[in-house]
Parts: sequence; C-alpha cells; structure tokens
Amino acid sequence: MTDIDSQATNPNPADTPRACGYVMPAEWERQDAVWLAWPHDKATFPGGLSEVEGTYLQIIATLHVAQNVHLLVTDDSMSARVSQQLRDATIDATRVHLHVHPYRDVWFRDYGPIFVTNRSAGKLAMVHWGFNAWGGKYETHLGDARIPRFMEQLLGIHRFEPGLVLEGGAIDVNGEGVLLTTEQCLLNSNRNPGRSRDEIEAYLRDYLGVYQFVWLNGGIAGDDTDGHVDTIARFVNARTIVCAFEENRADVNHRPLCENHARLLEATDGRGDHFEIVKLPMPGRLDGPGGRLPATYANFLIGTGVVLVPAYSDPNDAVAAALLQRFFPERQIVSIDCRALVRGFGTLHCITQQQPAVSSKRTES
Repeated sequence: MTDIDSQATNPNPADTPRACGYVMPAEWERQDAVWLAWPHDKATFPGGLSEVEGTYLQIIATLHVAQNVHLLVTDDSMSARVSQQLRDATIDATRVHLHVHPYRDVWFRDYGPIFVTNRSAGKLAMVHWGFNAWGGKYETHLGDARIPRFMEQLLGIHRFEPGLVLEGGAIDVNGEGVLLTTEQCLLNSNRNPGRSRDEIEAYLRDYLGVYQFVWLNGGIAGDDTDGHVDTIARFVNARTIVCAFEENRADVNHRPLCENHARLLEATDGRGDHFEIVKLPMPGRLDGPGGRLPATYANFLIGTGVVLVPAYSDPNDAVAAALLQRFFPERQIVSIDCRALVRGFGTLHCITQQQPAVSSKRTES
C-alpha cells in the first residue's frame, strides 16, 4: 500500500477542488512547465540506459525552448553529471530546473500529482492521488508516492489528497468536463478494492471538475499498467478523440482496439453530442527480453508550441505524425525515437506531467 490510505472516505465535498473552483485543464491549454525524472534504474532499462539518457536530452532540448522543464535527480552527484550533459547538448540551463530528491523510477505521470487550476482566481493546485505501483506489481517503487509532497514544498501551492489510488496515465480530459478512461484499470480490484464505478466517478467529479465519463474496455498487449488510456485513446481537441487501431486481424491487439473504437463511436458528451473519432495506426510489433512491448503512438505529449510523438523506426511513424499534425496545425510535430524508452514499458506521456498556466487565457496564441 502507499502512504495514502486507498480506503479513506471521500472528504467533505466543500473541501474538494471542484468546490474551490479548480478543474483539470486539457493538455493543449497553456502550460508553464513540464516535469520529468532523470533515468537511472538499470533494472527498468537493462543494457540501454545511455540510449534512454540520449532520448531525455532530445525531449528536454525540444520542450525547453518555449517552457520551463523541472527535472528530478536523485542526489548531488547525479545533478552535477546531468548538468554537464545538458551543457554539452547546448540546452539553456535557465529553463531547466534540477531538484534533488530520491526516487526509484521515471514514470512521473503516474506517481506525480495532477495539476488543477482556478483561472478566475489565478491559482494553481495539485491533486495527490494514491500510488500503489500499478496494483502492487513493483514493491520497490512505492516510495515514489512521496514526490507530490516534495513538489508541494517547492511550489508552495495547495495539495488535495482524495485518498483514492489513481495514476495520471489512466485518464485523459478534454477541458470541458469529459474524462476518458478504461474499466481494466480504474475498476481493477488491485487499485481500490470495494469501490464501485459510481464511487470512483464521484471522486473524479470532485477532484478534477469533470462531469461526463467515457469508459473504454482495456489496453494493449505488453502494458503492465492494466490498460492506461494514454496508450490507446486521447483527446486532441474538445470534440475529437484519436483512437489506437490495429488493422491486422491476426494481431492480438486487433480485437480489443476494435471494441474500444466501437465504444467511442457510441460515446457522447454531456449534451448528448457524439465525438469525432479518428483511427490512429499502431506500429509493428516490438519485443523486449520479456516479450511484447506496449509500443503505441497514442502516448504523445502536447507541449508549448510542440507535440512530441513516439517513433519506432516503423513505416507508420510518419503516418501517425502527419495525422496528429492535422489537429495541431500551429504546433511543430517532433518525432522522438522511443525504441530504447519503450523497453521500460512506457514512452513520452508516461514520463512527463505538464504544469498548466493559471492565467484566464485558456489556449496558446
């Protein structure tokens, strides 16, 4: 278990983010920064840690041009070494802020907080969900649940604690009250045993400011998160969802992704309107030492002026990048080779968490 009691009762609704005027913004809304943790665990990336470091340098070099990057490092020695690597890569040190704190792994989206904003008041806060290492799969990772408390001290903002286990990669929002998730993850007994769908939805309403839910079935082969939605379906605007789709009927992912696509076609927002659903191709099969890896283009990251898209030296890399460019015409699409990163069972979205801006302006100019 984590240091947050996943069986806690829902606090007084008057004390929740929703009651205080906070909501979770869509990822394409204005951002101040992106948070990451520098890779160091050879068990996560056996034989490929230097390649993953190179991937991180490319990610940071791309993001830091237009926004701040906050980067966790485990100790002063790592801080000095990473600082030198950043200088060698001609990365502007004034936009990359290193913070020393122990952590086990890089999956910041899942153990870090989710930021919420109250734009009318110009305030930023965080929601510190419980983290139990993806249903108790990796006991050595449980300590990463402490990171939001460290960030609270750094940022000096309010931290809400729902008392519910939830990873950031398990949800996606459109910024207008709709949340996308999967039954395989959020209703899994290894996260919040005894919690019903209605109870979990109540928490999401109170702590993220959403009101409508789109439930998909589950995820892709090789995914050890029990079906995180950020590997299979994502909002690209308030009305459009891109959906990972496997055309090859012989592939194990074909049937579950077809089912997810069918559910999305039936989904509606709070007004009863259907979304535009666009198929996002899958790359060819990638395998690691333990079997199939969860390679997908849906794990893209939306930053300030850019969209970072996973690439796998596959013919569909260009197809996926071109498709996403249609929905982000004002942003540069940057393909990041994720063949080393995906060996750890995640890519760009999994390792990052965006920190939204808090002005009244919702989108980039």
